[in-house]
Amino acid sequence: MPTHPQEPDRAASDPVEPVPGDAGRPPRADLPQPGPPRPGAADDQPGADAAGPATAEDEYTTAIRELEDRWRRALADLDNLRKRHARELERERAVERSRTAAAFLPVLDNLELALTHAGADPGAIVEGIRAVRDQAVNVLELLGYPRHAETGVAFDPARHEVVGVVQDPDAPPGTVVEVLRPGYGDGERQLRPAAVTVAKRE
Repeated sequence: MPTHPQEPDRAASDPVEPVPGDAGRPPRADLPQPGPPRPGAADDQPGADAAGPATAEDEYTTAIRELEDRWRRALADLDNLRKRHARELERERAVERSRTAAAFLPVLDNLELALTHAGADPGAIVEGIRAVRDQAVNVLELLGYPRHAETGVAFDPARHEVVGVVQDPDAPPGTVVEVLRPGYGDGERQLRPAAVTVAKRE
């Protein structure tokens, strides 16, 4: 009896591919199943682009308010400083005026004393007035305003004011011949220049 070669079992020889664990299982009824996306669902979620501008605007508004508050406080501090400086300056002026007036009180006292004794000795009033004048000059010098009434010195436009020019053969040209009104002070602390006549140049 002839024997035919048996064909190998194809099912047994083909390799079996592994099936993923959940790929072949039917979906469970107790779990929610994903459905098709509904229209407009993406617009319901606030994204970074929607929240970003609003947050930045709030930050800018807060920063501006802080800067305005600092500006107002700086203006208030500056105004208070200006008022305090004005009060201190006025106080210093009052103290200086008081000090100057107090320095001249002895001058007035001596002037009144000279006038009181003028009737008893008319000639003494001249000496008394001269003494009062010297005392007033001394007070001005102590305050920083020395007297200038020198003659025979060279004309100085910073200290002298020419009120006349005279011909004087005994005086060198350009020198002070006569002081008509004394000057007080020097440089930036000058109260007034001396009014003088100057010798004419040939």
